[in-house]
Amino acid sequence: MHAAPARSSRQTEAPKPGISFEFFPPKNDAMAETLWASVQRLAPLKPDFVSVTYGAGGSTRERTHATVKRILEETGLKPASHLTCVAATKTETDEILRQYWAMGVRHIVALRGDPVTGIGTTFEAHPEGYQGSPELVAGIKAIGDFHVAVSAYPEKHPESPSLDCEIDLLKRKVDAGADRAITQFFFDNGHFYRYVERVRKAGIDIPVVPGILPVQNFRQSASFAIKCGTDVPAWLARRFEGLEDDPETRRMVAAAVAVEQVYDLLDNGVTDFHFYTMNKADLAFAICHMLGLRAEPVAVAA
Repeated sequence: MHAAPARSSRQTEAPKPGISFEFFPPKNDAMAETLWASVQRLAPLKPDFVSVTYGAGGSTRERTHATVKRILEETGLKPASHLTCVAATKTETDEILRQYWAMGVRHIVALRGDPVTGIGTTFEAHPEGYQGSPELVAGIKAIGDFHVAVSAYPEKHPESPSLDCEIDLLKRKVDAGADRAITQFFFDNGHFYRYVERVRKAGIDIPVVPGILPVQNFRQSASFAIKCGTDVPAWLARRFEGLEDDPETRRMVAAAVAVEQVYDLLDNGVTDFHFYTMNKADLAFAICHMLGLRAEPVAVAA
């Protein structure tokens, strides 16, 4: 069993890190208001980019495109659209990329994507589509000089037979042109340190950016973590024990846990962080404030 990450002894000395935020496209008007309020709240922190997730269905794709377009047109932020291999031909995917390039989008997060039939079922690529993320990365680079981020799994993807296979796949993505890797979220930093060590030994030298999930709801986060193959340490469960009906204390604990995690990563040489916001800004903003980042004026439409 791993202990909770130690609190930093160099909090005031560490350089300010690079940050990025992930959002998902809204499904209705109420969710759209929540999303835009979060964008407005986090934009003054001047993230390196903000990413927008992407679903397999036509309507979810349209919402992604609309969200990316609005961020691009109404803020000074750099949007990075997710793009997957799911349920699309190469021709369709290439056309989406050309549209993004014409819009001014220069960042793409390239993913295989989850099976249309749901997580835990067998992935089947479109017979006329990109068959996996390495091929997708190569296709993106053939369309334009996009900055391409790809996924990485410190505790291995649930479908992968081994961590060695996972690292081999990452190397294929890099060989295809990937510029950086963003990890699945994790709670035990030891998994990340061991993973990066193995990645570097494999000759992979692109940045590996840790994905941080501020815990909005412990039960939901733990359930999602299990599906993703992410370890939920016993110490983490104890931190949230008995707070099911105490949202205010839960938020304070969640902020403290995430700050401990990022301080430890910062003290061990990590310089960039990617926050999975779940379209909620307060925890991510508080964590970034504790890291020394301060809001700066930025143009965001009301």
